[in-house]
Amino acid sequence: MTDAILQLKDIEKAFPGVKALDKACLNVYPGRVMALMGENGAGKSTLMKVLTGIYSLDSGLIQYQGKPTTFRGPRDSQQAGISIIHQELNLIPELTIAENIFLGREITGALGRVQWAKMYQEADKLLARLNVKHSSKTPLGDLSLGEQQMVEIAKALSLESKVIIMDEPTDALTDTETESLFNVINELREQGCGIVYISHRLKEIFEICDDITVLRDGQFINQCLVSETDEDHLIEMMVGRKLEEQYPRIEAKHGKVCLEVSGLTGSGVHDVSFSLNRGEILGISGLMGAGRTELMKVIYGALPSDKGTIRLDGQPIGPKSPQQGLAQGIAYISEDRKGDGLVLDLSVKENMSLCALDKLSKGVQIQHSQEVLAVEDFILLFNIKTPSRNQIIGNLSGGNQQKVAIAKGLMTRPKVLILDEPTRGVDVGAKKEIYQLINKFKAEGMSIILVSSEMPEVLGMSDRILVMHEGRITGEFDATKANQEMLLACAVGKNVNEDAA
Repeated sequence: MTDAILQLKDIEKAFPGVKALDKACLNVYPGRVMALMGENGAGKSTLMKVLTGIYSLDSGLIQYQGKPTTFRGPRDSQQAGISIIHQELNLIPELTIAENIFLGREITGALGRVQWAKMYQEADKLLARLNVKHSSKTPLGDLSLGEQQMVEIAKALSLESKVIIMDEPTDALTDTETESLFNVINELREQGCGIVYISHRLKEIFEICDDITVLRDGQFINQCLVSETDEDHLIEMMVGRKLEEQYPRIEAKHGKVCLEVSGLTGSGVHDVSFSLNRGEILGISGLMGAGRTELMKVIYGALPSDKGTIRLDGQPIGPKSPQQGLAQGIAYISEDRKGDGLVLDLSVKENMSLCALDKLSKGVQIQHSQEVLAVEDFILLFNIKTPSRNQIIGNLSGGNQQKVAIAKGLMTRPKVLILDEPTRGVDVGAKKEIYQLINKFKAEGMSIILVSSEMPEVLGMSDRILVMHEGRITGEFDATKANQEMLLACAVGKNVNEDAA
């Protein structure tokens, strides 16, 4: 193997109450893709922030192109040829695609005037390379989340960096967009770029990466070739133990019908009918854009319904806002925990109890001792890794933020809990903990709707599965009799009989 273009050796970084990195190491090689793996909280993001100069290191060495280096900030590392594609988008919806790609680096002429024609031309070339079908003059806000992620990737490509760090790059991408990204990664590999690929999707690691570095609790565990390991061994290195069963479905006795939806039509939803029993997990599957999230938002009042009825415990309801939906007993945990689910500048305690303050109050007075007790119970129950309940939630890892988002919904004591992509961007260990919590509330008789793009997750955790295509339900299956092929056929609009399994 050639010499590393970038080396991080024995990196240490501590914050008050926690040692985030403890002799962490990473090597990046030209023309190779290095997977950086570890559970949420393993130190991956902290290591990247130390590398790009957002955090200063306490001790250790960064060596870039054979020389000891310290970057003073992201612009400094960017100018040196290291770019990072963040999981959280750093884009401005009101600007055009081209303006976002070249923001702060506009193409200018001799007198400093922006050369718009040239800038749009260069941006269009980058979009074509990523197979994005929009003009670079399109306002970014008109794009889907997946397309915006592709613009973030185009921005990194425009820098012509020697090292590109991709943090969960396919999180919001469709299969077609993921394929386009992988084609570009292969191009970059051929051009001699060193790539760091951070993802919780193990299948992708074995498809696109050459090498793997594993971190656990801020420490370097191992570096190995992808060809020399498998999923089970990789999971074991990441979590420090064997995970016996990835999807721990439990059998639970179903009670009466809790939620009944009949002929529901609204924004992106057409004539949908289904029922949900007490103690049942109903999986909702389908491709991106199938209308799954829109259906959930119509049910709990975030989007208007044009016609149809929703009954909860036999009583008709028609929530006109999320507040009304919550008051009537429907809690929704958003797929976008940072955009819709959490207030990042507030503490764990404040986020968790935010929607349940009426239940924690007497008159207009919040019962603070009761609030603290409830929050501490959930921190313990959910095994949330936080120095204290007063920690700012933006400082927690993605998996722990997700647990807080779910606890926030449960604190309202809902009759129906809607989980939209509950394990997106969450590592295998935290996923297992979230599944066990879902099972716990299922066993207690809660009615749960699980919306997920991961077919193994829907098949592994649900009792019954509905498949959506273009805003309609195209299939309903007993989860124990269904398979991925059947779900995918319905997801593209074909009619499939359960007996075909």
